[in-house]
Amino acid sequence: MKTWVCDSGQKLEIFIPFLGKYRPFSGHCCQTCTPRSWDGFYHKQLSSLGFRDAIRVTEEDTRYRGWLVRRICGFLAVWNWKVPADTPGDLPARICRSKRVRDVATGWSHGSRGDGESHRRWKEKILKILAEIQAPLSLLLLRLCNWALLKLLNRLFLNVQLHQGQLEMVLRAARTVGSPASCSQPRALLPTPGAEPWPHSLQSGVPLVFLSTHKSQLDGLLLSFVLFSQGLGVPRVTVGGQVCSPRLRALLGRLGGIFLPSRTGQTPNDRDEGLPGAVLAAYVEEVLRSQQPLLIFLEEPPVALCLSAPAREWLAVVYRAVRDGAVPDVLLVPVGISYDVVPGGLHQEGAHGARPFGLGTCLWAACWAVRRNLGCVRVDFAQPFSLQEFVAKNLVRQSCTGKPLEELLLPTILGMCPSQLDGRKAGIWGPGPATVASLEAEEEMLVTKLGLHSLSDGVACSAVMAAGITSALLLHKHREGIFLSRLMLDFAWLLEEILLHQRDVGFSGQLRALVQHSLVLLRARLTLYHLSPIGDVLVVPEASVEALRELGHHSAAILPVFASEAVGACAIHALLMEMLPFLGAIDRPSGIVLSQDELLRKTLELLQLLPPNLLGLQPCQPLDCRSQDIVDKLLLCGLLEAEEPESERWVCDLAPRPFCKGRPWAGMDFTDSDSDSEDEVPKRCFKLSEPQGSPGFLLFLCRLLSPVLKTYARAVAFLDRPSWPQPEAAYVEALLQFLAEEDSFEYPNRSLALSSLQTFKELGVLEEVRSPAGPLLHLAQPFHSSASRGKLEAFIQQFTQP
Repeated sequence: MKTWVCDSGQKLEIFIPFLGKYRPFSGHCCQTCTPRSWDGFYHKQLSSLGFRDAIRVTEEDTRYRGWLVRRICGFLAVWNWKVPADTPGDLPARICRSKRVRDVATGWSHGSRGDGESHRRWKEKILKILAEIQAPLSLLLLRLCNWALLKLLNRLFLNVQLHQGQLEMVLRAARTVGSPASCSQPRALLPTPGAEPWPHSLQSGVPLVFLSTHKSQLDGLLLSFVLFSQGLGVPRVTVGGQVCSPRLRALLGRLGGIFLPSRTGQTPNDRDEGLPGAVLAAYVEEVLRSQQPLLIFLEEPPVALCLSAPAREWLAVVYRAVRDGAVPDVLLVPVGISYDVVPGGLHQEGAHGARPFGLGTCLWAACWAVRRNLGCVRVDFAQPFSLQEFVAKNLVRQSCTGKPLEELLLPTILGMCPSQLDGRKAGIWGPGPATVASLEAEEEMLVTKLGLHSLSDGVACSAVMAAGITSALLLHKHREGIFLSRLMLDFAWLLEEILLHQRDVGFSGQLRALVQHSLVLLRARLTLYHLSPIGDVLVVPEASVEALRELGHHSAAILPVFASEAVGACAIHALLMEMLPFLGAIDRPSGIVLSQDELLRKTLELLQLLPPNLLGLQPCQPLDCRSQDIVDKLLLCGLLEAEEPESERWVCDLAPRPFCKGRPWAGMDFTDSDSDSEDEVPKRCFKLSEPQGSPGFLLFLCRLLSPVLKTYARAVAFLDRPSWPQPEAAYVEALLQFLAEEDSFEYPNRSLALSSLQTFKELGVLEEVRSPAGPLLHLAQPFHSSASRGKLEAFIQQFTQP
């Protein structure tokens, strides 16, 4: 592997993976937002380290040896795990002495009779809020539960894989932190636009905050177990919007779980609303000062690739702790979790908004999961980066906002004016101006950008599992069935393509064993026919909606790997649909020539329509640069070939021709002319081609993005169903019911429905109006007519592969 420095200053790693000998080390931080962190805690030798199974505990993991030790080595190992940092014993007193809490409490106590009585009342209220947020760790209960969890994980999964290079990188970052006493005095470190932050390795008292994707309700216990067992301490794990019973909440609190305080009291007012936020901010500051790792989940399990509201609130609290100087800096570590089969994955969609979780529900879910084969798990850690550096870089670009999506794309959809190659799309996918005060809008936008960027980093470092590869092949390439021998060849082809995209996989072994392992995991939705005359096995997926939905759920991890190529393939499909009436009957589309300008225009329109987080793309890259990058990737993968017309080929090629009389430059005109005119610049064209060894690659890429585009198209058809105005929650539930009514619709889920809603808001199709009963959605005036809705639906369907 070689490292090259391009003209823009970014370092590019060029490598050629060889199957079985090289695994890409994914998870580098962003060079644009955190260029100084890009070289931190990483060494090229880390990628050559192997893997370890976190749930495989032997006598080598203990201080003892012998026959009896081998029988109880799990219990002894868990008992010897160290807790490097814990909550201070005087935490309640520190919270009460916090300036932020005292300011809010003092304003709340004004007007009350008796200073001593009011002081006692607000102190009781602060302690009640603190008890609602957290509970002191119980080390005995913590070790017993982790020992039981070790037994449970060994029954649920074949292994829990950790890359030792990634683990060493995080351990190096953890060893750079200073002692808690070194950061006891707060310092003002508000970043100045344009100022370069100090390297985090030179600062003392820098805590770790893990920002993780969220696939299952088991993720909190799993990551807590992994961090505790690998010497990173007992993390404080944020519990999202899932409602828990009092007993389960108390148990999770004693194991390290922390909760957002309720914002309403018995007599709600502005001061009561401010006190829980002040106590929460003071508590997070104390957690960061005491060097306890903090684990924040960026998603809610039913809604993938979308930043959740609780995650925004936790990130905002961490950002304010750095902004106010409570800690000098924070190292953020994106985390990705990959399952062969997600525990309770398909049941979480139907359980959205169901009754609270309790101890009995958790025990029943564990007993149900033990009876199933869930395969393997892979936990990946991305490169740590400095929050202070991220904030400083993004504050500089904060004022460089582009046009809103309503001005960029809506005129093109309605045919009001031609599309222009303007990639300056404004608006980060976060709360709108109606939900935050004007003074807090910049902070909300910065926090949302941080969350989306960390979410894309977590998705990018996540490994691809064997069941996901097989599901993608069966769903998007061989839905009618395929022989096992051919499936093995396509599995090897797609595996090599994933490695070429610098994405790792969560498995190793012989090809036949890997394919058979994935077929065993998917056997409930497949039918296998053993054909003895030819000695092969025919694999046929079921044609039911449940089978399509389950295969789509498993193959969702493939889209972020090929997101750029999928967008480019859908843009090619849209151009072919425009050219089809003029082409007539053609045998093969490989001879069709496409203009670069038209291809960039279609690619940019699709990028403007879809949010970057839905595709797993980083939100910091401009869309015009991303569209050019997509065209380059299409050339690299072999779907496009540069086409040079014969009339232009002689301009720069002066080599002698065997049948050419005279010199080639004899007939050229060297007189002075306006060579800078745009009309004289030759247009670049591309010819469609089929990559060697991967037939049907263009169709496969189009089908990867088909569930997203079909959801958007059906959401347009749904616009004439509801009575306007209506609340957002009611709209989403009605849309999901509408999508489920169509039998041919393969993958309706809440994440795509919410993404279509957000796009319609940004596009100006739906307007959000505040009312005394809460925000209400209104259908914009231009889309009251069926003609405008038809134009929008046709615009989306041009990219869709039927």
